Amino acid sequence: MSIQAVAADGHSVLYTDRRRWLWSLSLVWPLLPVAGCLLARHDGNVLWYWSTLIVWYLLVPIIDHLLPADRSNPPPEVVPQLDADRYYRLLTYLTVPIHYLTLIYCAWVVGTQHLPWYAILGLALSVGVVNGLAINTGHELGHKTTSTERWLAKTVLAVVGYGHFFIEHNKGHHKDVATPEDPASSRMGENIYVFACREIPGAMRRAWATERTRLARSQQGPWTLQNEVLQPLLITIPLYLGLVIAFGWIMLPFLLIQAFWGWFGILSSANYIEHYGLLRQRRENGRYEPCQPYHSWNSNHVMSNLILFNLQRHSDHHANPTRRYQSLRAFDDLPELPSGYPLMFALALVPPLWFAMMDHRVVAWARGDFNLINVQASERARLIARYGQPIVQAPTP
Repeated sequence: MSIQAVAADGHSVLYTDRRRWLWSLSLVWPLLPVAGCLLARHDGNVLWYWSTLIVWYLLVPIIDHLLPADRSNPPPEVVPQLDADRYYRLLTYLTVPIHYLTLIYCAWVVGTQHLPWYAILGLALSVGVVNGLAINTGHELGHKTTSTERWLAKTVLAVVGYGHFFIEHNKGHHKDVATPEDPASSRMGENIYVFACREIPGAMRRAWATERTRLARSQQGPWTLQNEVLQPLLITIPLYLGLVIAFGWIMLPFLLIQAFWGWFGILSSANYIEHYGLLRQRRENGRYEPCQPYHSWNSNHVMSNLILFNLQRHSDHHANPTRRYQSLRAFDDLPELPSGYPLMFALALVPPLWFAMMDHRVVAWARGDFNLINVQASERARLIARYGQPIVQAPTP
């Protein structure tokens, strides 16, 4: 399906999204744990309960590197029509009930099939991966202005118990991104485990404080149904309670593990790699410069972008938060990740590998000037000694 528009100079512009029908695979990814359960029941091999993790951390990175990176962009003239195409919007809508189906079906399997502990662990982590992707769906929907999409965002975030992300990300992270004040922006020299201990509670506190301030302006307290942090929580609690009542106490470790891996293994990992070491400069008036595309690490790897609704074109997302996923652009001369998110997530879990892969890239991007790097204070002297004294020279945007 091609889109035709007329440019300012009068000539016709024709654009075809070569990935249009591949985006429909977004309806398949959340069902991978279900497929694993069905295959395990068919041949009795418990390895199938771990198959989603194998696909995510091994198969997707391989495909990412076999396929050439896609740096193509839609012409600006066609973006209004591309954004208005209901097909792309429908895909995000349909993934919401699929996430609930996957959680409930896998809970039924755990609660009724008498699985060994290592099968339950593999399935819980697998569900955690796809429920981490539910946070990504909530991310895409939550940036939009329609009430339908915003409520769907809260609904899908509730499946993994991370509903406060709706407020925290939009009103907190996007305001403070790539600054030392942002708990969701990692610092050079900070490993992911230290980062997560700062990010997860920091995100919760910031979301609650933001909503409390908003409600106070209309003379309301925080304990109200108007509180957008509480709204998704009121979906999560009966959902999880219902699963425990239906399938027994085995649900407690299953639900806790899948939620933990959705929070830490996917969301914290994404936040960790997306702005690692990048720093917005403070102006003379004390305010930070506006967020620019070069304040985010970018990736144009095809397979992982298809899974993540183009989240890896993170630079354009932060510069234009309401732009829909199918219209996000690649830019030249940006900080580029060496791989897509799945492999980078895995590397982040082993800090020496992550630092070896990324620290020299951060220093190269800042052209050796540590005043342009968001550095973990306790590691600053060591990193300067390793990579050289800072120089006063800014990277070219």
